[in-house]
Amino acid sequence: MLNRFILIIILLCSITAHASYILIPMDEDGQKNHLKAYGIAYWVLQNDIEIEWLLNYKGGSFLVKHYKDIEKELVIRGVSYDIIADVQATKIKQDIADPEVNQEVVKLEKAPKIAVYSPSGKQPWDDAVTLVLTYAEIPYDLVYDSAIINLSLPNYDWLHLHHEDFTGQYGKFYASYKNAAWYQKQQRDAEASAKSLGFEKVSELKLGVAQKIEEFVVGGGFLFTMCSGTDSYDIALAAQNTDICAAIYDGDPMENGAQNKIDYTKTFAFKNFKLKTNPMEYEFSTIDGTAAHRLPEKQDIFTLFEFSAKWDIVPTMLCQNHVSVVKGFMGQTTDFYKKYIKSDVTIMGETKALGTVRYIHGNRGKGQWSFYGGHDPEDYRHYVGDPPTDLNLHPTSPGYRLILNNILFPAAKKKKRKT
Repeated sequence: MLNRFILIIILLCSITAHASYILIPMDEDGQKNHLKAYGIAYWVLQNDIEIEWLLNYKGGSFLVKHYKDIEKELVIRGVSYDIIADVQATKIKQDIADPEVNQEVVKLEKAPKIAVYSPSGKQPWDDAVTLVLTYAEIPYDLVYDSAIINLSLPNYDWLHLHHEDFTGQYGKFYASYKNAAWYQKQQRDAEASAKSLGFEKVSELKLGVAQKIEEFVVGGGFLFTMCSGTDSYDIALAAQNTDICAAIYDGDPMENGAQNKIDYTKTFAFKNFKLKTNPMEYEFSTIDGTAAHRLPEKQDIFTLFEFSAKWDIVPTMLCQNHVSVVKGFMGQTTDFYKKYIKSDVTIMGETKALGTVRYIHGNRGKGQWSFYGGHDPEDYRHYVGDPPTDLNLHPTSPGYRLILNNILFPAAKKKKRKT
């Protein structure tokens, strides 16, 4: 009896010795909380432990050496996982290395330092990025105009632009909300901030911020933005040599011939667009495809592109998901008409039937950026004043996963493109 007990102990020890990796699956059936799984990956990096991202393997799974503290954290956060032997982990990576398999292993080495460009006061709308960062338990700092003008961005690896209007037109909410207390306060605060920072107009302050953000990206930073933070940012850069604001926004009329002074060479993503100059119209330019979305909500979808994991590692990382077709969602800027996108921009998700593009990526100097159209991936029409989305109800959201792919991207060990 004693010998049998000793044998069992030896066998258990042997199993434990070989069960040396944790696999965090990210496929549709294997993971019950995709969003918090990203938080686990970030937490592991915070603790100076390397984790591997298995691109296109079971939805973009994570692999890390087995530590009891990591396993405990997975249980606490409700993230699905498997403990596998070293030989199993080796076999998975050998299979991924097969040139005929569209998969790749990417090492994540360091937790990126994250900043969110947002005012500190409560806004009358919510932001999908801050919602999902909070839900996934990924830390971030809030920065706003004064911090950026005073050169705080070099302290960060990753920047998100909260729902913002960089043109100085206050989101073009004037027609609907000019009498709302929040709108009037927003205008007063912006004007006071511009004055305190040495700018005559809010539009000039926002342009100054946009240019500092451009310097951040050119120097090697990663920029991510959604909704109006996409097109309004590019429009501000393109209009830096002209006044595109009506008198109701800055006290003097828009410059004559402003459209002809738009410089498309200054933009990150967009070309040849036309400004929407009516101050009462809730639209910045012809870039936005919101008006094309006349189809029923259930039919409003977009498709993610499939890239070669071994040749196009960057867009492959940014598109990791457990589905290839994602339900659409509206925003002030819902998506972008394809004809206005520059030829060197990588298109990662589109609604082909509408001729619109949802998700794009590009390079600027040493850095990179991603633009993602729409406001909230789990609230089809998120209106001003609506309550925030409860992500406890959407732990497997494909639309929110795309945001978190961008969070982890700066942590990846950079590889040169294969030739």
